[in-house]
Amino acid sequence: MNDILHGRYEIQQPLGRQAGRQTFLARDLQTQAQVVIKLLTLGKEFQWQDLKLFEREASILQTLSHPAIPRYLNYLDVDSPAYKGFALVQSYVEAKSLEEHLKAGRTFSEAEVKQLAKALLEVLIYLHQQSPPVIHRDIKPSNILLSNRSGHSAGEAFLVDFGSVQTLAAKEGSTITVVGTYGYMPPEQFGGRAVPASDLYSLGATLIFLVTGQHPTELSQDDFRIHFRQAVTLDSTFADWLERLTEPSLDRRLASAEEALLALETAYLKPQISDRSDLTFRSEAMSYLPGSDIVVTKTPDFLEILIPPEGVGLKELSLLALNTPLWLFWLPQYQTYPGEFSQLVQFISIALSGFLAIALIRALFKKTRLRVSKESIFITHELFGWKRRKHLGVGKQKPNVEFDIVSTSSFFYSYPETELSKKPCLKIWVNNEKHLLLSGLLTEYEARWLIRELRTWLKVEPDKQ
Repeated sequence: MNDILHGRYEIQQPLGRQAGRQTFLARDLQTQAQVVIKLLTLGKEFQWQDLKLFEREASILQTLSHPAIPRYLNYLDVDSPAYKGFALVQSYVEAKSLEEHLKAGRTFSEAEVKQLAKALLEVLIYLHQQSPPVIHRDIKPSNILLSNRSGHSAGEAFLVDFGSVQTLAAKEGSTITVVGTYGYMPPEQFGGRAVPASDLYSLGATLIFLVTGQHPTELSQDDFRIHFRQAVTLDSTFADWLERLTEPSLDRRLASAEEALLALETAYLKPQISDRSDLTFRSEAMSYLPGSDIVVTKTPDFLEILIPPEGVGLKELSLLALNTPLWLFWLPQYQTYPGEFSQLVQFISIALSGFLAIALIRALFKKTRLRVSKESIFITHELFGWKRRKHLGVGKQKPNVEFDIVSTSSFFYSYPETELSKKPCLKIWVNNEKHLLLSGLLTEYEARWLIRELRTWLKVEPDKQ
């Protein structure tokens, strides 16, 4: 206690201890902020595999930036009278773990558990979309912090302790360390294999702990299937979702955090695959079009179209050209007009500058994802981490896809129906309801290519309507 590491970090109190590892709350004497220091000590319990995992955790955390993941701050070699080893410094989150909340007697309603599930799935979507995907491998109540509970919110969730983290960069057949916590580990993890869906099993087991108040090992199990229904009363749809999340078989488990979130938000679960001979599970292919930045990702479960930012185009350049003479009006040598007229021009200039700023931000940073499965369509607009999702309905029949050219609106108003105002789009039917998608984001060349990709994947013929 009160040791100062590297003349900067003053240790205040211990937070936890494992074999060869200790975690401390400390104060950064330079910034006066509280930090968390994870210390790997060189002693009798030290193993070289521990150092490998420790260094992997530090290197991966450096690449992550998410509000629900503590920030990487520093990595130190420690050689003091009290400690010899290595230290990882992270930002401190003042919150209790789910395990601590449960031990203190807190219970969680079904609505609160769903809130936490959505928040944690968003974190997993972020981790699994990294290149290569990042797999936590040790999701459990003690590794989830919860703060800022209010009457209408379960609280703000944080995912911590990336000591077991792994990426999918390693090729099949390479040596993989078996890590995790019994009761929360899926079967494949015991064999040294971990995929993004492995984190879903661990999350599902954690949520089951929250709704039942019982550790997964205290509930009846057979072949890693957790029987929890008899221990709690839940909405049948949510219980079905938890069962699919904790399916022991990878072939029958929900495939991705995005699919799990969509199923939770829409209360829709795809039928499970029973014929393994038809299974090409999690094979993934990406398609590209020469001269286009659009990426199409195809799996047996879904097809996703990623539309990157449009970039600066005619609309933005027109606004810039319109703004330039108005900006010049602000210069002292040009301000020879009456005060009221000058103020009017300045007001117009500020308004147009706002439009220009919005247009530039959208053009340079807005991404659009269109995900199509055989039962539903899901479109997401992303800007600086903010996402706006729209679910276009669950179809009883396959969606059908056509190419169309429609009139679009300009930045300010709708053009009359002319050839100049018409833009390519995708025309998709779900249950005979038409949706016009991606209008103004595609060239005709790109739109016709995407139609072919969608028709091939959906195995549908051109619409006969």
